[in-house]
Amino acid sequence: MTQEVRQQSTPSGPQAEPELTGVRNFRDVGGLPTADGRRVRYGVLFRSGHLAHATAQDAAYLAGLGLNTVFDFRNPDDIALEGPDTALPGTRNLNMPLNDPADSADFWQTVRDGDVASLRAVLGEGRGEARMVAAYRKLVLERTAEHARMLDLLTEPGGPAVPALLHCAAGKDRAGTSMAIILLALGVERSAIEADYLESNAKHRRYKVVRGDGSTGSAIDPEVRKLLDPLFEARVEYLRAAFDTIEERWGSVDRYLAEGLGLTPERRAGLREHLLTAA
Repeated sequence: MTQEVRQQSTPSGPQAEPELTGVRNFRDVGGLPTADGRRVRYGVLFRSGHLAHATAQDAAYLAGLGLNTVFDFRNPDDIALEGPDTALPGTRNLNMPLNDPADSADFWQTVRDGDVASLRAVLGEGRGEARMVAAYRKLVLERTAEHARMLDLLTEPGGPAVPALLHCAAGKDRAGTSMAIILLALGVERSAIEADYLESNAKHRRYKVVRGDGSTGSAIDPEVRKLLDPLFEARVEYLRAAFDTIEERWGSVDRYLAEGLGLTPERRAGLREHLLTAA
């Protein structure tokens, strides 16, 4: 990926990526190229991990972006664990959970507190990877209503939902899939979507895993870290599972957007006109 894509932005163009202390995985997707030769505008679409631990300086920077909407894809269990987002003046925060908290509470308790044997039982021998692939497929198949609403808001006349920030807990899976859907609607090249998704693996972007005993980073047992890696790494096969699911269920991205998410050709053209710029 080019340095241009990694840079952050103002409406006038990219600038150096900010050093946010309490917000992980923040970036602007401005600059990503489309198949028709345009690029995503800078300063209109951002992604990150949760904002619950944003410092005053972080909040001041985010407020300075002029965000109109924060899409928070966390579920109640996430919010109970991490806390609500830090409020940003003049920004509406829309909590739009993208998974059922009852479906994962026990599992994530095991991730947090389980011993090596219990983690081997739920994550070993490829079970962690399989769980992630299944989760990405479900995000496409079972969350069409939420993704349709997201696109509805982004395609309101005049684009009042943008500038917008999309986040979940780590900013990798739910936010990553949702951002990928927007980028598909904009006609961004698949390789560029995947490259942006993989940016979540950068050391300073990775979700900070804290075990029940308080251990984090290299203090976590190496075998436990290896078992947890499939959950906390961005792997291109996960995102491709979402893309494959679109093709399998709807036959094409165009049909998925139109029939699955209700994005009409007129609204899609308006979205592109509002969020893209000449290269």
